[in-house]
Amino acid sequence: MTSSLEELLPSTRRALLHRIAVAQSEGRAPSFAAAVQRDGQLVWTGSRTSVDGHAPDADTQYRIGSVTKTFTAVLVMRLRDEGLLDLDDALEKHLPGTGAGEVTVAQLLSHSAGLGAEAPAPWWERTPGSTRPELSDVLGDGTGMHPAGRRHHYSNPGYTLLGSLVEAARGVSWKEALRREILEPLGLSRTTTQPQAPHAAGWAVHPWADVMLPEPAEDLGLMAPAGQLWSTAADLCRFAAFLATGNDLVLGAESVREMRTPSVPAETGEWNGNYGLGLQILRSQGRNLVGHSGSLPGFLAGLWVSVEDGVAAVALANATSGPLTATVAADLVHIVADAEPRIPEPWRPLPEVDQELLALTGPWYWGTYTYGLRLVAEGGLELEPLRGGGRRSRFRAHGKETWIGLDGYYAGETLRVVRRDDGSVSHLDLGSFVFTREPYEPRDAVPGGVDPAGWQGFRF
Repeated sequence: MTSSLEELLPSTRRALLHRIAVAQSEGRAPSFAAAVQRDGQLVWTGSRTSVDGHAPDADTQYRIGSVTKTFTAVLVMRLRDEGLLDLDDALEKHLPGTGAGEVTVAQLLSHSAGLGAEAPAPWWERTPGSTRPELSDVLGDGTGMHPAGRRHHYSNPGYTLLGSLVEAARGVSWKEALRREILEPLGLSRTTTQPQAPHAAGWAVHPWADVMLPEPAEDLGLMAPAGQLWSTAADLCRFAAFLATGNDLVLGAESVREMRTPSVPAETGEWNGNYGLGLQILRSQGRNLVGHSGSLPGFLAGLWVSVEDGVAAVALANATSGPLTATVAADLVHIVADAEPRIPEPWRPLPEVDQELLALTGPWYWGTYTYGLRLVAEGGLELEPLRGGGRRSRFRAHGKETWIGLDGYYAGETLRVVRRDDGSVSHLDLGSFVFTREPYEPRDAVPGGVDPAGWQGFRF
């Protein structure tokens, strides 16, 4: 089954359906559901085979496993934005007595706290959460496996700690905080901690025969913040739109952008993958994708967003292994973005212009390197090299004749205008680098001075 909720080209719709059909068939998934959103709107849904005798649709629930971690991370970032904690705070400051109190909130969010990957035996994903009533039962001896902050080491218990941190700060359960602070504001009515019909059942497919075995669907208890949630392709597309743009009812655009920024060095051999604050980051086919994959016995999930293209995709299956849902979700993004690239916004002139700012535009020189300075909306500036490679950055206005770098090498650095005694512009100072109107202009404050003989020829 497939449906088009907003116009996509027939060839694009067929390519999307073909991709999930191949994934379901080759991955031997009892069912497969997927959806694509573009610029915040659901534009395509598709599914293969059936759930309880009916074709699944974008509102059929599947368990999403570790995609849950991104929801937990948003709750923690809300605490930071409200001033209730700092990401560099030690866990002990807000949640004492865990045995892992020296690690920071940021390290837990980015899986760089050095904690163990899993809870102690028995296999926590297939046993009731009641078997681990205390945080010590979740952590076991899995603390201090690596120096904190030095490397990425994925940790399910780490997100258990973050869920307990949310509960301690809010005075309510993780489930209640999630409902009030994320699910209701974003309209995610089909995202729940327990399955609600219609939902898929989880299955294990025999590796050597086309037969199946039902998987248990356990309540994970304290481990819930690491992987408890059930959701739908439609709800996850709504969540993906939030991850791309933010929503002031939940988390602003700047904080969501912070989540999407790499937090620790990539592992050796994994230069195309990284992790932010509760979000996986992937470089795929020339695109930057952010999102998360998820798995629990009986279920697989994948969610990816290309912020630059305005396209996100979700893929869900009810099988313990087989279909590569994260790969499929990435491929769905590529299919739409390649076949129907984003149409740029029309160029429009600025509604008004500050003549003094306009006078700053044009060529500037750092030594003999040529840069161009461009005026953009709201008094912002863009600096880029005019020849070859080099450092380029965008800047936002920050007071009188002062700007703060937003990206690239100069992110966070201050650009300011330096004037002569007569009020004319001498140069631009950018983190102590001097940009002049002419290369090595003698009248300006060029570090080291300028040879009084000036420019000269040279005979070899």
